[in-house]
Amino acid sequence: MSQVTSEDLRSELEMFCIACKDDSALDKMVEQCVCYRIQADEWVLEWVAYSTTKNGLLLCVDTLEQFEHEVLNKKIKSKQSFKREERNRPRDINTIQDIIKAEEEEDNLLDCYSTPAKGSQKRTLTTPENPHSKRSSTLLASPGVLLSPSSFSPSATPSQKYSQRGGKGEVVVSFGAVQGPRWAGRRASDAAVQLELLEGPEDSLRCSYKYMFQRLRDIRNVLTEKIEDLGEELRSHFNIEDFSPVSLPAQDRISVLGQVCCDSNGKLNAQSVLLEAGQEQGGQQVRVDLSELQEYSLFPGQVVAMEGMNTTGGKLVVSKLYEGVPLPFYSSAGKMEPAEEPVSVLVACGPYTPSDSLNFEPLLDLIHVIGRDRPDICILLGPFVDSKHEQIEKSQVTEPFEAIFSRCIESIVEGTKSVGCRLVFVPSRRDVHHHYIYPQPPFTMPNLSKNPRVTLVPDPCTLLIEGVTFGLTSTDILFHLGAEEISFGAGPDRFSRILKHILTQRSYYPLYPPVEDVNMDYEKFQRFGQMPLTPDVLLIPSELRYFVKDVIGCVCVNPGRLTKGHVGGTYGRVLIQRPASSDDDNKRVSRCLAAQVVKI
Repeated sequence: MSQVTSEDLRSELEMFCIACKDDSALDKMVEQCVCYRIQADEWVLEWVAYSTTKNGLLLCVDTLEQFEHEVLNKKIKSKQSFKREERNRPRDINTIQDIIKAEEEEDNLLDCYSTPAKGSQKRTLTTPENPHSKRSSTLLASPGVLLSPSSFSPSATPSQKYSQRGGKGEVVVSFGAVQGPRWAGRRASDAAVQLELLEGPEDSLRCSYKYMFQRLRDIRNVLTEKIEDLGEELRSHFNIEDFSPVSLPAQDRISVLGQVCCDSNGKLNAQSVLLEAGQEQGGQQVRVDLSELQEYSLFPGQVVAMEGMNTTGGKLVVSKLYEGVPLPFYSSAGKMEPAEEPVSVLVACGPYTPSDSLNFEPLLDLIHVIGRDRPDICILLGPFVDSKHEQIEKSQVTEPFEAIFSRCIESIVEGTKSVGCRLVFVPSRRDVHHHYIYPQPPFTMPNLSKNPRVTLVPDPCTLLIEGVTFGLTSTDILFHLGAEEISFGAGPDRFSRILKHILTQRSYYPLYPPVEDVNMDYEKFQRFGQMPLTPDVLLIPSELRYFVKDVIGCVCVNPGRLTKGHVGGTYGRVLIQRPASSDDDNKRVSRCLAAQVVKI
């Protein structure tokens, strides 16, 4: 720390137009800077803040003593309290080495001013060529260890429950007619797997954007346009002549179009269903009576067409419900050559650490699986540094979140280098260092932007892999939609119902209003959150139980999470192949040959 002079303080005060001609006051300021170990600019900032709260105190010795008592003393106490907390906080290997180095320097400094007693005379001090203390040399680790995920956490103690887990490598869900598929990738040294964003770079969310600038009018316009677009598809598909205003009294059966909503802030139920029309139908709401329907499945934000009686204009008694229509599947513009061998895709979703430790042992196990199975593509979804982790919430980490994330990603890239597989990284709203918004821009990693193996994509997005489309999102829409959906007589398979809603509403997040912790930017959502087509494979990780299901021709995979609390979780693997011939009009050949969910 450099010595503070009265001239330094005077120049800093002049920046705030504060004049000080009292030399005794200047001496008092210099004394405070020395005693409390603060620089001149820091002292002036503290004084300006303090004097402003006191309605502009004059700078004199009396006010400086008052300032010292009320501000500087409290500041030094808070620093001491923080140091006590730091002393009790767990350390990582880098922090421990820094502490040891600082202690050794302090010992050497004290030795210069002390005269050792005769009985305590140490051996003759020499300067070796490469000096290392015994304490620090035992803690020095190789670069491989420092770069491995096991050194990310403040405590490298692995989770006991995770290490004692059972069923390692057990296949818990299987899908497809292929018996005993070969999960190893086809990739040869001279072959490259085609992987790209379906929409193209110019029409995809490629970088961060400004949010929190929404107007209610803009949100209304987005919702109105959604109702009109889906309504036109419903009208043409079900041959509906025209839609009537929802609140217009009529003695005959009418067809109406609108968005399902709730009459209060509570959960939707059969008695609280309202239908809100778009601007073309008047933009009004009407209460809905579902008692005459044999079956239904509804959720807030769902765009539907209804047929029924509304004799008073205040209640629509529904006799027929028209739900959404899915988009067509992908078809290439030109003729594509049939794939010779299937493509193996591994899918895993974070968190990649157990909840009782920040040790990345599950991630190391996943890297080992990648090295063993050698898939062509690995799709890894966040969170990578989980904001809901107990040690993250309590600020018990000793590195910046960005540094932990960067080392984690670099370790994955280096750990799979010998495999040569393509890596796709998808962000999550739970990634503590990333933008907390939906749609979410891709990670920003300039050091990996030129790596041909690495692809950074937004959440959500649609990928094209060897002529097969993958829709994916790391946001748990399955859990959110399942908590709001109501149904009657629609069958016991709740997952299939919810997945069908997602596909027929043509949106990666059709729920409105969204759950409280989803910060939706509706203008960007209208551009980047809609499905451009029905994907061949939909990757939809969730807290709910893992599954693989075929829903209206789309293979939907919930691989689960790599860790579930203190114990290990699951990951997924998919075998895809473009068919040798084009699809018939009546029967479509699935692009997914087989899929499995496996315990880590």
